[in-house]
Amino acid sequence: MTDCLFCRIIAGELPSKQRHSSDLVIAIEDIAPQAPLHLLILPREHIGSAADLRDTPAHAALLARMHAVAAELANEAGYGDRGWRLVSNVGVEG
Repeated sequence: MTDCLFCRIIAGELPSKQRHSSDLVIAIEDIAPQAPLHLLILPREHIGSAADLRDTPAHAALLARMHAVAAELANEAGYGDRGWRLVSNVGVEG
């Protein structure tokens, strides 16, 4: 068993409210939302931090998919024309 909370959620060891699931990413509802629509777009591959991403085709495809899923879910929720925010937290203070 891993200590990574998100890996445990992805593995189904911990409950979550999934809004999207694909080969590269899942999207879940945040358990303490700070906005009317607050989702976490998580890579299925364990990546400890956005600072660990590299300029590789695989990571470029992953980021593109994460952004596409965020846009799709925002549009489905009616935020497409109103605007929405996409945030990456990096490190302890991020």
